[in-house]
Parts: sequence; C-alpha cells; structure tokens
Amino acid sequence: MAKVLVIEDEDLVRENIAELLDAEGHDVVTAENGFLGALWAQDHLPELIICDVMMPELNGYEVLSTLNENPDTAMIPFIFLTAMADKSEIRQGMTSGADDYLTKPFSRAELLAAVNTRLAKREVLNRQYNHEHQRAEVLQDKISKILANTDEKEQVIAKFQTDLEKSIPKLNLAIQMLSRLEAGAQRDCCLQILKETCSNEIVLLNKIPEMADVLIPEYSALLHQIEGVES
Repeated sequence: MAKVLVIEDEDLVRENIAELLDAEGHDVVTAENGFLGALWAQDHLPELIICDVMMPELNGYEVLSTLNENPDTAMIPFIFLTAMADKSEIRQGMTSGADDYLTKPFSRAELLAAVNTRLAKREVLNRQYNHEHQRAEVLQDKISKILANTDEKEQVIAKFQTDLEKSIPKLNLAIQMLSRLEAGAQRDCCLQILKETCSNEIVLLNKIPEMADVLIPEYSALLHQIEGVES
C-alpha cells in the first residue's frame, strides 16, 4: 500500500487517522506540527500527505507552499484537514494547490474515499510518467546512435575530402600529359585508366550523399574536364 504522512497537532485526531489508515494496510508516519512534517516529507517523499490547516510552527498553507517549491515534493497529493467549513477557507486551500479538503469531524468513509481517490489518481499519473519516461529513453537511445553514426560519417567525409585534395595535383598532371599525346593506343589507354578512376570515386560519392557537400570546386571542374576529353 502507500506511504502516508499525517501532519496534525491534535494528538487524538492524529492517532485516529493513523489507526484508520494503518488498518487499511498503509504505511503511516505522523508529525505533530508543520515544521517537522515538511522536513520529513522532503527527506522521505511520502506518496500522500494529510495535513491540518491551523497548526503551530508552520500552518498547512505554509507547509504546502514549502513543498511546492521543491520539485521532488511538489507533485505529492495533498489533502487539507480543518475544523472550519467556511467556503472561502476551502477555496483558499484548493487555489493554493491542495488536491482535496476534509472538514472535521469527518467519517471513516469520507477519509478513506479521499485517500483512495488521490492514490488512484497518483497511480495513473505514475503510469503515464513511466510510459513517457520509457519513450524518452528509447528516443534518447536513437539520438545517441544517430549522433554516433554522424560522428563516423564526419570522419569518413573528412578523410575523403583530404584524399580528394591530395589527388587533384595528380589528376591535373595526368590531364596535362594526355593533352600532349597524339591520338592512339597510348592516349586511349591513359584516358581509360583516368576515367575508370574517376568513375570509381563517383560511385563512392553516390553511396554517401553527404559527400556532395564537400565536393570541392576544383575536383568538380576536373570531372567535367575529364568527361570532355575525347578518345
């Protein structure tokens, strides 16, 4: 069952609530004032808090305000207890962030109904949170893999760009030599080798679309120049 914190300065009321909830199988912890209750809540993170409004040290509104400032305790279901049934008092409790409000004296059925309703809602929220958390983990894993692959691609692209830059002088020399040769078997052989080399590099470029972004102008011009050489 649930871990419930009861903050109540009246001994009899506090003990009665604890007994009722303990009989339902809940793990109940009590605090005799708002200060102690707020401290315990932040240290142990109960699943539900039942808190009196009028108390020494810290009153119920101050306890709730304190807990709302802490992300770890802000979402804990909070039920106010009060002897006052004034509508403005109830409105103040609800607008301050309370989940429910019980006026004293309350019956066992009223208390358990409020507790069970809040715990059921918390369970739904927890399931939703866990579901979204799992989805976030899956998404993060996919992002990590994409980033890892991106790093590998960037390394490949960087190496390929370096290789292209190194090949430009060699290709230029080959083209110059070809231009000096007369048409014939030797020229045709050199031209065929050059075209096959460029063709292989073009195939590699087509396999990695990102390579088009690093195809430097000098190399692009060389490809057109080679294509224009007639056998």
